[in-house]
Amino acid sequence: SLPEDSKLFCIFNGNGDACRYGIAVGVLAFVACIFFFMVDVYFPQISNTKDRKYLVLADLGFSGVWTFLWFVGFCFLTNQWSWTQPGLVYIGADSARAAITFSFFSIFSW
Repeated sequence: SLPEDSKLFCIFNGNGDACRYGIAVGVLAFVACIFFFMVDVYFPQISNTKDRKYLVLADLGFSGVWTFLWFVGFCFLTNQWSWTQPGLVYIGADSARAAITFSFFSIFSW
């Protein structure tokens, strides 16, 4: 956004959905990481093998879904960035490229 403008402006082609998608996927992934970290800490104390199996499958399934969501986010952000007019970007181009880059690397890390 420009300093004199009070309205927020999404740098990805002015599409607010692109910014909200990236934020939502990132925040939910962080919360899920905390949850699965806590599950991993208490995992040795779970004696029921069925519960262990379901927790491992939930972790695996969540990781698969989140890999797909990061891929979609990478494609969405890259598409919106390619349609962004260079004249509309005053500040934040490096941040937008970093968001695209980290969403790409998140595909492999999940």
